[in-house]
Amino acid sequence: MTEPFEIDLHSEYLRADLFFAMGRPTEAARILQPVVAAEPANEAAVELLARSYFGSAQLAKAEEALSRLVELAPANGWARRALARTLERQSRHAEATLHHRMADALGAD
Repeated sequence: MTEPFEIDLHSEYLRADLFFAMGRPTEAARILQPVVAAEPANEAAVELLARSYFGSAQLAKAEEALSRLVELAPANGWARRALARTLERQSRHAEATLHHRMADALGAD
């Protein structure tokens, strides 16, 4: 009897990072979905998933991932800024303002 295939989360993360670096964010996001599902508190995986969604203009999914990242790490200025930019791209400027202010307060670029 064959054992079910078990993914190596770290290897999958690295593979997704490679796809993202090659300019293929959609593939990176596809690879990262099961990684984040298995490790929902993994900030690095959630951040790369958010970047992948944003890079492939999947803005609702980027917003969801960035909101999760902000919950995991409220002092992450990059996440706040990225969430603000995602909201702006959805023409939700008033909501973005709060996150821009938080990013400014945290010293994010």
